[in-house]
Amino acid sequence: MARFGKDVAIIGAGAAGMMCAMEAGKRGRSVLLLDHAAKLGEKIRISGGGRCNFTNLYAKPENFLSRNPDFCRSALARFTPADFISLIEKHGIHYHEKKAGQLFCNDSSRQIIELLRQECAAAGVEWQMPCKINGVNRVSATGHDGFVLETDKGRFVADSLVIATGGLSIPQIGASPFGYRIAEQFGLAVTPLRPALVPLMFAPEQVASFSQLTGVAVDAEVCCNGARFRDGVLLTHRGLSGPAILQISSYWHPGMAIDIDLLPDIDAIAWLLDQRRGSATLSSVLADRLPKRLAQAWCDAMVSEKPATPLGEYSVAELKRIASCLHKWSVTPSGTAGYRKAEVTLGGVDTRELSSRTMEAKKVPGLYFIGEVVDVTGHLGGFNFQWAWASGHAAGLFV
Repeated sequence: MARFGKDVAIIGAGAAGMMCAMEAGKRGRSVLLLDHAAKLGEKIRISGGGRCNFTNLYAKPENFLSRNPDFCRSALARFTPADFISLIEKHGIHYHEKKAGQLFCNDSSRQIIELLRQECAAAGVEWQMPCKINGVNRVSATGHDGFVLETDKGRFVADSLVIATGGLSIPQIGASPFGYRIAEQFGLAVTPLRPALVPLMFAPEQVASFSQLTGVAVDAEVCCNGARFRDGVLLTHRGLSGPAILQISSYWHPGMAIDIDLLPDIDAIAWLLDQRRGSATLSSVLADRLPKRLAQAWCDAMVSEKPATPLGEYSVAELKRIASCLHKWSVTPSGTAGYRKAEVTLGGVDTRELSSRTMEAKKVPGLYFIGEVVDVTGHLGGFNFQWAWASGHAAGLFV
């Protein structure tokens, strides 16, 4: 029985917050879920092109970045993709695997929001939204600590408080630093924050060479800082995007180069030497393997001294250099597209401050952090939703 107004107050009605609320409610806990937004689950709604990539069949700790890579193991082991799939099937939601274990709704991401809303309702969760939180403080009574929330809807008091407010990504739908400020207010460390799963911007000289290729895509392997991803690369008017670039952006730091293998399936030097017999130019030969516009722009930028020279007139040394550049096109981005285009925030509440089993702050009993606000960031492809489900479930078992 709650010593204060509610057993649990959860700030943030996104994926992690609703998962935590329904799990706590199932245990008979009285739960109040608050959010400043007027619409429920907006980040869920816009995810996956409106179909929500709600998990990945192959989710494992190695798919997550954190200063403590082992922190996520406990939660992920106790709530697996199969567990969420069971919930999906219970609600009759049809889904499909797009690629590499990525699961999407056949119909709409709104089905996931409705699933969570229904589960929360069945568990007796109460709602306050839109509700602006003006302040959070601890309160004591007869030797017990709790939390008081000052809001524009009045004062709410609870034994336990869960912060599920997400990160800084996509501020246009309401993202804010609220969760980090609460952590710092209670003396918890927050690791450095930066946009992740985000497009990378060309330097000015590269914009001049490649900005006219907006919409051109190529299958490539991208490497940076010890990480390597094979997937699509999309050129934009300002830089590079596509799945492979979004993935590598989580590993990139300012000043670093990313290396792009434009021909990952062939031995470029052997292939170029084999093409020397004809009168075709380098760009026309490359157009057999790459989009024509990219082949021409790449040659203009990288091999500008022989634009119309037949390939047969290149020396072996020149072709070796070109082949090397095709396998390792080195691009040093000027920056990222920022939080407005980032799918997630890298960094967050330092995992050393939290119990990996319960998500509770070690120094502040009764205070929990879950989801994106924590320093656990998944790869592209449903992993961040799986972390939301798993961390929300973990906290919901103990609040």
